[in-house]
Amino acid sequence: MSSDLQFCERCGILWACFKRHYKKIRTLIPVDDCVHSIHLFDAVREVPMQRHDNHLYHVKNANLDIPLKPTFLSGRLHIIHPHQSGFRNGRCTLDNLLSLETDIRLAFLQKKHLVAIFDIEKAYDRTWSRGILSDLCAFGLRGNLPIFIRNFLRHRKFRVRVGFEFSDSYIQEEGVPQGSVLSASLFIVKINNILNQLQFVKGHLYVDDLYISCTGNHISFIERKLQTAIQKIEHWFDFNGFNFSSSKASGVHFCRKRGLHLDPEIEIDGRIIQDENEVRFLGILFDRKLAFLSHVKYLRKRCERALNILKVLSNTSWGVDRLSLQLIYRATILSKLDYGSAIYGSARKRVLKKLDPIHHSALRLCSGAFRTSPTSSLYVDCYEPPLEIRRQMLSLHYYLRISSNTRHSCHGFQLRSFLHRLQQARPSSVPTSFTRMHSLMKDFNLHYFSANEFPTSLERL
Repeated sequence: MSSDLQFCERCGILWACFKRHYKKIRTLIPVDDCVHSIHLFDAVREVPMQRHDNHLYHVKNANLDIPLKPTFLSGRLHIIHPHQSGFRNGRCTLDNLLSLETDIRLAFLQKKHLVAIFDIEKAYDRTWSRGILSDLCAFGLRGNLPIFIRNFLRHRKFRVRVGFEFSDSYIQEEGVPQGSVLSASLFIVKINNILNQLQFVKGHLYVDDLYISCTGNHISFIERKLQTAIQKIEHWFDFNGFNFSSSKASGVHFCRKRGLHLDPEIEIDGRIIQDENEVRFLGILFDRKLAFLSHVKYLRKRCERALNILKVLSNTSWGVDRLSLQLIYRATILSKLDYGSAIYGSARKRVLKKLDPIHHSALRLCSGAFRTSPTSSLYVDCYEPPLEIRRQMLSLHYYLRISSNTRHSCHGFQLRSFLHRLQQARPSSVPTSFTRMHSLMKDFNLHYFSANEFPTSLERL
């Protein structure tokens, strides 16, 4: 780490070459983000209309390349928490979804309770600029680089455009500039320390999407630990200018125990968090029993609406050709079915079969086959595998990517011996994702195969 800091100090003179006063005003266009929202102000999203001056964050001089990217702080200086998956090479939303699904499956296996609490309120818009500089100083960054970041953040202005009318310009007192290359790095630097406040509970972040969870045999124990963690987070939020939204935050009590048991009562700002039967986290619906039935129904409803596009374009008199229909199908429908398939693929077969009619109908429209044509012939004719095989393929790709990334938080995950014996004693319990992947590797005779580890490829700037 010291060599990297010396590298920044030696090259810090290059940052002084930048102009201190460049274009710092942006235009925002209010866009209705949700037509069904009750509160109009909460449903308005700001869309920045500004030019991406990438040359301001990438300096090349005398064969010297100094990029300011999110991977610089995480890959070279190693200051980003391993459970932060946003804006990092080799990481994605599936990492947080996998961690949550694994914790829930292990809780079900041991017949325990797991309570999870989700989300923060507009963290990106409330980032404290001086706090960013303080965190960079705590990380050991010195010289002209912090001065450049300070000039980048201060005295920024914005205005709102409605139609052809512009409002007055106002100074942006908090938040990082949206749409900028550097803003993502600065934001994860500031929110990174929130995970260090957690003790005896698990926490994961994808940019500003936070969830904390706790597992235990007794609800009172879980309630006490989560309440303590929330109080620490609230104290950190008050000090750093963020808000923990009591109205937006939701909790889910994951449990498969029979009999009556109370749900935990956890408070935020004197308001009890509402306990939901299901919650949407990073695009996946998690229900109490982790059956994914509600997510599959929601996914099928979305795909049925997208299927209408193929029905219109497959007209025999003026419709598009077959190749174009297949491309549209992969872009509008198959992409929805692929996302999170490694997670919701653990559902029962009778639940996953609800998605097969969407796949078959789309292939019939693309190929022009009759309704009586067997599905096996559709797979061969359209060069598309069944959804079950496709889910297995995507799951194996994701598993091998984790195995090849030595810096991944789930790299080298293995069940403890007593959990492995417990899984064998309870075959009706759905195994974790890693156990399912090991079984697939054996089924395909790939258990002897070991993924090559390339840690240096993930550190490239």
